[in-house]
Amino acid sequence: MDYINLGRSGLKVSRLALGCMTFGSSQWAPWVLDEAGSRPIIDKAVELGINFFDTADMYSRGASEEIVGRALADRPRHELVLATKLYNPMSEDPNDRGLSRKHVFEAVDASLRRLGTDYIDLYQLHRFDYETPLEETLDALNDVVRAGKVRYLGASSMHAWQFMKALGLQRQHGWAPFIAMQPHYNLIYREEEREMLPLCVSEGIGVIPWSPLARGALAGRRGEDGKGSTRAETDGAARALYDASKAQDEAVIDAVRMVAERHGRPMAQIAYAWVASRPGIVAPIVGISRPAQFVDAVAALDIRLSDEDVAEMEAPYRPKPVAGHQ
Repeated sequence: MDYINLGRSGLKVSRLALGCMTFGSSQWAPWVLDEAGSRPIIDKAVELGINFFDTADMYSRGASEEIVGRALADRPRHELVLATKLYNPMSEDPNDRGLSRKHVFEAVDASLRRLGTDYIDLYQLHRFDYETPLEETLDALNDVVRAGKVRYLGASSMHAWQFMKALGLQRQHGWAPFIAMQPHYNLIYREEEREMLPLCVSEGIGVIPWSPLARGALAGRRGEDGKGSTRAETDGAARALYDASKAQDEAVIDAVRMVAERHGRPMAQIAYAWVASRPGIVAPIVGISRPAQFVDAVAALDIRLSDEDVAEMEAPYRPKPVAGHQ
């Protein structure tokens, strides 16, 4: 496994991040693995040299953080880069959500308890909060960094103007800066290429994209009836992200299939390789439900796509509405 700086920071992360949304409780979502099913995947990630683990407080209402914390408890802390996120509701209480100063302070302490650690390496805004002044959020984030509870800050899907405004305020006030952006990005959703990715390259922000396989569609797991795994059949977020563009996406998926056949590789490896090779990308976030799926993710890092390969897969794409920011 190779390691790379996350943005302009000195933090070294593996070229793949393990997405931990799959770990937690099937009561939260039927495709989620319990602790017994999660541990072999986390152990395999460590064995492969992955040091970057991305979770969120809202995944299984905290159970994902708890499982990750227990599974990694025997590892030297300096070997781990633990990333989590806040924003989404954690209960019915109106203050148990969002990015207010109150919730930032309470959320970071709760995540620390669940992860069983003294500090979080990368603390990320899961979404933009339209109901809280941005200055309030950024001031609170700066405080949790200065208190030693968080080492670095990141953000996830939002508009580029919102992210640039945040970066500007951090610089103006001398607050701890964002070093990473986690956007929705893959071969069938490339809208981030318009503004967010060029912004990140310009400002030295490390990009760690989510859904690099478009919930399995780019791995050829979506049949003619749109069905496949339990997650494909029950994941409402996936339907919201991709169902409306299914017919349009098929041309891109077919192009990936042709490039994969030419390379003698599975489609997943080619789709991962494309994401990993795009400008500004540091580490795709891979969602793994079986240890064998690591084969495609790791093998993709050694694939060299030609300009012709890239052009063939990108040519069928057509612009689409922004998806994933809400």
